[in-house]
Amino acid sequence: MTNLKINVKMFDELLPEGISIPSSTLISGPGGTGKPLVEFAFAAAWLKAGGSLIGIPLQYPGGELLITAMKKLYNLDLTDYHGKIVYVQFDINTGSYEKTSSNTLKANLLKPEVWDGIFKTAESMFDKTGSGTMVFGSALNLLLFSKTYKDSMLNKLKDALQHDKSRTYVFAVSTSAFADEIKVLEDASDNLMFTRMGKPMKLFLRIDRMKEVAFSAEEKEVPISVETLRELNEIAEITRKTRIPEIKKI
Repeated sequence: MTNLKINVKMFDELLPEGISIPSSTLISGPGGTGKPLVEFAFAAAWLKAGGSLIGIPLQYPGGELLITAMKKLYNLDLTDYHGKIVYVQFDINTGSYEKTSSNTLKANLLKPEVWDGIFKTAESMFDKTGSGTMVFGSALNLLLFSKTYKDSMLNKLKDALQHDKSRTYVFAVSTSAFADEIKVLEDASDNLMFTRMGKPMKLFLRIDRMKEVAFSAEEKEVPISVETLRELNEIAEITRKTRIPEIKKI
């Protein structure tokens, strides 16, 4: 695979050639602007194209919500892809990481040295066929609330976006806090996209730059219902309110 076509009308209008593989994509924007919902489109296309997926959605507590969102938004049943997707659940009380099921790892993602281990372990859990690995992570800015690990985690995320071409990365981050640090990640990524939320609760996407493919810089509304946006944003907000105070103590 050299390019990944999304095969969703709005995305194909913006990205007629798809995205270059391997590459790193950062979806940036204020909190509550639906960044993971855009990210899910790339993850769904990757699985349909035969790739394997490592999912690190920090603001969603488990794989069940991801399964529901993928089916509702992109008509993809993740249960059909057993052996192709591994979920990584964030647990600050875990010393390092551990396998908790055939498709789930629990990991203390605040520790940069844990990341290499979870990627290698996750890839060992995949079926031995496919078109490579995509790592998608959302709300990764939450990790920057740790005073102990903030700088090292920023460097780890930057390095993945800028230098690791053994996998394809799609990350989503909020600019509502740590704007200067998020700018470092924006500059490090191959592909950069921005989301915003208009009224009444409409999600918009704009592409700023892409690696080696043509794209449209026109801002477009992402066709996601108000009900779905509200439901997923409410869950994400509950998680943020729980997670941030915990992470600030570390």
